[in-house]
Amino acid sequence: MKKKQIAIVTGASSGIGRRIAAGLPARYSLDELWVIARSGDKLRALREELNIPVRALPFDLTKEESISALRTLLKEEQPEIKVLVNASGYGKFERFDRIAETDAAGMVDLNCRALTLVMQAALPYCAKGSIIVNIASVAAFQPVPFGAEYAATKAYVLALSRAVNKELRPRGIRVLAVCPYWTKTDFFDRANGDNVITHFDCMYDPAFIANKTFKAMKKKKDYVVPGFVAKATHALTKLLPHSLVMRVFLAQQHLNNK
Repeated sequence: MKKKQIAIVTGASSGIGRRIAAGLPARYSLDELWVIARSGDKLRALREELNIPVRALPFDLTKEESISALRTLLKEEQPEIKVLVNASGYGKFERFDRIAETDAAGMVDLNCRALTLVMQAALPYCAKGSIIVNIASVAAFQPVPFGAEYAATKAYVLALSRAVNKELRPRGIRVLAVCPYWTKTDFFDRANGDNVITHFDCMYDPAFIANKTFKAMKKKKDYVVPGFVAKATHALTKLLPHSLVMRVFLAQQHLNNK
């Protein structure tokens, strides 16, 4: 009996995750789409828009019981996971000695720990041709003052993705890290609620990032930096000393005396 073919998208209630979730059924032959986020209402609204069975899973992935529930569901259903997209994540811009402990720990819990555990839960159900997509950030390539924890978590996502991609090559399973620049999503409502960051030289649309992600999923690269400005920024972080990159960032954001 053929296994049920599914895709799983975390962070599917808004932003890049929602755009990717909405676009997957047109690009992959799926029997069911599983969408994960804390907001059950938003997930159910997404379900109404798609012409495919959608399983809404209102999980908080920072909680062990949510990871356990996902593992249990996978064990019961025994599907084949064609696509896993880890788009859950959040950031908070603030000076390290002023950031709330809940935010400092929360970024690590969601951006790193939860992503890792979801990958581990999913991998036994992946097969040759399956792909895991992890949403990182262009911040993964450089230290970011006043966004130190967030950038560090995304550096973890990038490094993890590239290494596991290499490990899984013999099984025919790919891991792709997507490293977007500033993107117009609800992310900033939480991350920049105190207006710490004031200068945005470019702001991409999440639909653009999703489309670039779909294109990258067809190629063999282990990471992608979508958009010209993002690529230029990435190139500069490779050419210039990070000490200079950080000084320029602080000057752009008028953060030198804060």
